[in-house]
Amino acid sequence: MIVSILKEQMPETRVAVDPGSIEKLLKMKVESVWVEKNAGEGALFTDKEYIDAGATIQPREEILRKAQIIISILPPSLDELRQLSKDQVVLSQFDPLRNKTLSQQLVEMGRTTFSLDNIPRTTRAQSMDVLSSQASVAGYVASVLCATKLPRFFPLMMTAAGTIKPAKALILGAGVAGLQSIATCKRLGAVVEAFDVRSAAKEEVLSLGAKFVEVEGAKEDKGAGGYAVQQTEEFLKRQKATVQEHAAQSDIIISTAQIPGRKAPLLVTEDTVRNMRPGSVIIDMAAASGGNCALSKEGETVIVDGVQVIGDSFLPRRMPQDASRMLGKNLTNFITLLIDEEGQLQLNFEDDIVVGTCLTHDGNIISERIKKFYQSA
Repeated sequence: MIVSILKEQMPETRVAVDPGSIEKLLKMKVESVWVEKNAGEGALFTDKEYIDAGATIQPREEILRKAQIIISILPPSLDELRQLSKDQVVLSQFDPLRNKTLSQQLVEMGRTTFSLDNIPRTTRAQSMDVLSSQASVAGYVASVLCATKLPRFFPLMMTAAGTIKPAKALILGAGVAGLQSIATCKRLGAVVEAFDVRSAAKEEVLSLGAKFVEVEGAKEDKGAGGYAVQQTEEFLKRQKATVQEHAAQSDIIISTAQIPGRKAPLLVTEDTVRNMRPGSVIIDMAAASGGNCALSKEGETVIVDGVQVIGDSFLPRRMPQDASRMLGKNLTNFITLLIDEEGQLQLNFEDDIVVGTCLTHDGNIISERIKKFYQSA
C-alpha cells in the first residue's frame, strides 16, 4: 500500500507530514511513502530530507492516480476528488461543520474521506488532535506577534530612567489557543486576565497565574466535547458589558472564542476599540468565522484611533516548520488506526476514533456528530 503527502496550495505554508515522521510510516510496513515534489517547501523542508528519510518524490498526478491513502491539510480540488477511485482514502481538513455542500458532493462521489478537524476530543485521541496542536501554535504566535506590534514593553521594567508598568493582556477564550496565549504572555511579563464561558476553564486559567474574568449564568453542555455552546441573549448582554469593562483597560487583546459550525460570538465592540489606548493591539483568531471583534477582517490589519486590529485565523502558517512537525506526529498516530499489521488498509468502524473522524464512506455521512449537526441546522 502507498501512503502519500500532497503539496499544499498557497497561502498554506505547512505540510501535513514532516520528514521526521516518514520513518514511523515506513515502520507500519506500507509499501512506500510518496511525497509530492516540493511539498515541504513552505515549511523549509527539502525533498532531499524526505528522500533521506525513506520517502519517494512523485508528481501530483501520479500520487492522485495510484496512492491508496492521500494526506493533505487543505482538501484536493473537486476535479481531483472526482478523479479518485472508491478504493482511495483521503485524509484532510474538510471543515464539514461549515461546508455541508462539500460533504454532500463527497457522498455523491462515493469517496472515503476522514476529516482530521473532526477527530473526537477524547483522552485516547489527544495525540491525534490536529486542532489542539495547531491551536497551541496559534496561541504562542499571537502572543509573540502582540509583543512585536505593541509600542510598549510587556514586563515591568525598573530602569535608571524610571519604572515602566507591565502591559495588560486580556485573553478571550481559554481553550488550547487561549491557554497557550496566557502562558506565553505571562512568560513575557504581562499582567494577564482571561475570560471563558466554560466554568471548567477557571482552574486552568488560575493555574497559569492569570485572573479569571467571570460572568455568571453561562450555559454549558457536557456533550459538546469541551467546546463552548450558544448562549442566551440575557447572558450575552452581561458578558458583553463585563468584557467591555476589562477590554478598555487592556493593552492587548487576543481573542480565540469560537463555536463549532456557528458564527463567532461578538465580544469586542467598535466603541470598546475606540476607548483603548492608542498603540494597543487586538489579534482576532476567529476573524474567518465572523470575528470576536466588530472591526476584524480576515487577513487584514485595521487601524482605528491608533489601535491595531489584526484578523488572522491561520496563525500556525506563520510558524510552519514546528507546526508541520506537530501535524506529522498527529497524523502518523491517527494512521496507525487505519493500517493492519501487514501494512494494508483496514477501516475498523468499531473504533470510536475511526468512526468519529470518518466524514464519508460508501455513499454516506459516517460521523454521528456531523450527521446530528446537519439535522439540527
